[in-house]
Amino acid sequence: MYLPPHDPHVDDPMRFKPLFRIHLMERKCATVECMYGHKGPHNGHIQIVKKDEFSTKCNQTDHHRMSGGRQEEFRTWLREEWGRTLEDIFHEHMQELILMKFIYTSQYDNCLTYRRIYLPPSSPDDLIQPGLFKGTYGSHGLEIVMLSFHGKKAKGTKITGDPNIPAGQQTVEIDLAHPLQLPDIENLRDFSELSRIVLEVQEQVRREEQEREQRQEEEEHSQQAASQPASPLGGEGAEGEETAAGAEGMTQDKASASQPFVLPMGVISRNEDYPRTCRICFYGTGLIAGHGFTSPERTPGVFVLFDDDRFGFIWLELKSFSLYSRIKVSFQNAQAPSREAFDEMLKNIQSLAT
Repeated sequence: MYLPPHDPHVDDPMRFKPLFRIHLMERKCATVECMYGHKGPHNGHIQIVKKDEFSTKCNQTDHHRMSGGRQEEFRTWLREEWGRTLEDIFHEHMQELILMKFIYTSQYDNCLTYRRIYLPPSSPDDLIQPGLFKGTYGSHGLEIVMLSFHGKKAKGTKITGDPNIPAGQQTVEIDLAHPLQLPDIENLRDFSELSRIVLEVQEQVRREEQEREQRQEEEEHSQQAASQPASPLGGEGAEGEETAAGAEGMTQDKASASQPFVLPMGVISRNEDYPRTCRICFYGTGLIAGHGFTSPERTPGVFVLFDDDRFGFIWLELKSFSLYSRIKVSFQNAQAPSREAFDEMLKNIQSLAT
C-alpha cells in the first residue's frame, strides 16, 4: 500500500507498507500471508474474482489486535498514519474526523477487494502531464487525486477519500476555456475582490450553458419540422475541439510567464509553504458534501497552476486552499490500453463510490 506523506508535507515522498505476500511453492502451489498488524506475517487468502480484480482475506484477524485494546491500536495508527499523537491535535473537529477514519479503515481487517486503476492518457496539448497528485484536504489530511484532461475540461478524481467525499468522486473540475485574470498582488490579498472575479465568470459560464442548451433545442425542433434524421454531433464536437484548441493556444502563451501569487486574507491553508508565483489560473468547481456524502454540491473555485508538478485550488465557499504535488513513483503496466478504457474505468470507480 502506498501511503501519502504526513500532513501537510505534500512534497515529501510516498510511504510504502506491505499488506500481504505470496510464497510460490513447487507443484504450482502457493501460500498467502497477511502482513497487517504488528505481530508478524500470518495466514491469509487471495481470490481472483474476475479480470483486473482480486480479493484478500485474513484468516487470523486476532493477529491485528493489541494488548492495550482499541485505544492502543488507535494511538499506534495515529502515529504511523499521521505522524503525531492525540495530544498534538487540539481541534475538536479534526479529532472527530480522524477517529471516523480510523473506525472506517480498521473495520476491514485487511479483507479487501482490489481493482486495477489506469493512469490517465496524455496529449501534447495538455496543460501539464496528467497523473497522480498528493493534495491537502484540511482536517482530512493528505489524499490522492488523479488529474486527467478531457478536451476543454480537466478533472481531479479522488483515488483515496474521506468521510465527506469518498474515493471515485470528482473532487475538482477545471474549465480550461475560462482562464482567470488575477488582480495585482495587493488586491489579490482582498478575498472579496477574488470572489467578485470568480462569481462573474461563474455567471458567464451559466449563461453560455443556457445559450448552448437553447441552441440545441432549436436545432432539434428544426430537424423534426423538416422530418429529417438528426445530424450526428460531430460538427458540434468539432466546434468544441476548435474552441478548446484556441483556448489552449492562448493559455499556453500565458502559462509560459509567471506572475506573483499570494492567498487572500482569510483563506485557510494547511501548508503555508505554497509557491509565491504561478503560471496561470482557471475557473473551476469543487465538490463539497456533509458526512456520509450527504447533500453534495459543486461550488466555484480557482485552479492555480504553479509549475509542471504542483497546482492548487481555492475553495471559495469554504475559504480554504488545497495544494497538490505530483507523485513521482514509477508504476509499471499502468497505462490504459485506450482512451475509452480509461474513461470506462473512471465511470466504474465513481459508480462504486456512489
